[in-house]
Amino acid sequence: MYTGNNSVVTEFILTGLTDWPVLQIPLLLLFLGIYVITMVGNLGMITLIGGTSHLHTPMYYLLSSLSFIDLCHSTVIIPKMLMNFVSEKNIISYNECMTQLYFFLIFVIAECHMLAAMAYDRYVAICRPLLYNVIMSPQLCIWLVGGVYFMGLVGATAHTGCMLRLFFCKDNVVNHYFCDLSPLLELSCSSIYINEVVVVCLSAFNILTPTLTILSSYIFIITSILRIRSTEGRSKAFSTCSSHMAAVGFFFGSGAFMYLQPSSVSSMEQGKVSSVFYSILVPMLNPLIYSLRNKDVKVAMKKFMEKRILCFYILLNMLELRIT
Repeated sequence: MYTGNNSVVTEFILTGLTDWPVLQIPLLLLFLGIYVITMVGNLGMITLIGGTSHLHTPMYYLLSSLSFIDLCHSTVIIPKMLMNFVSEKNIISYNECMTQLYFFLIFVIAECHMLAAMAYDRYVAICRPLLYNVIMSPQLCIWLVGGVYFMGLVGATAHTGCMLRLFFCKDNVVNHYFCDLSPLLELSCSSIYINEVVVVCLSAFNILTPTLTILSSYIFIITSILRIRSTEGRSKAFSTCSSHMAAVGFFFGSGAFMYLQPSSVSSMEQGKVSSVFYSILVPMLNPLIYSLRNKDVKVAMKKFMEKRILCFYILLNMLELRIT
């Protein structure tokens, strides 16, 4: 905390989403439900893909990687957020705040590039179907996922490193529900010019580069789809593309709104709302958008549930026989 002009901040107070006491319990229940759905959906997707042999393809390998990112992304933010709903003061130490910022940035940047990798996978599948297994080899998939995490680590290290050089002495109230870049920069007593340059450059790179990759992939995809004579083939391809593009627009739109505007123009209240979309809602919706509408996943899930029900039925019969 701070006690004077020469004091140093050792802990921060998070303002949260709202300061209305009457909303704390409803919001606690809402976000607890969102977190449970996020955990079940993403853990279930990872388990299903890992345990189903016919889903061991590049597309589903990338989907399972995205589910892992979403799982970690939510876990970095929501548990602390839930604790703050029932705390009198939403206190977080300086070290905890910097740690939360670092891991949040790793997974949010990784998600940007994972979406681009998935768009490239769809481009190869639709535009180069005969060479799909050759191009999307296991080695390339490993390199793509490794590159995604490398970009996340580099970006997070750069942002957090610049944040650690700042001196906090005036205020310790963070106008947000977690430790994010913009609200922390507003509290700095030292110059934030370098930080702002790094934020603009890296945010532009990590948003525009995947966006351009996705757009260019879908330009080729749409061109190939328009050449398909079968109406059924076109509708199937377009349905896959539309769901992916909706999720991409949802994630990148809210992220761009949050980070690609000057701090003098940006409203932190608007920033809270947009960050709820890409940091909390998107990880919950991704299993639905990318997987649950997929016929292969539905079939695999049905078989998975049938096996579990059969195992449970056999176990129940064995217990009955042992009792009698």
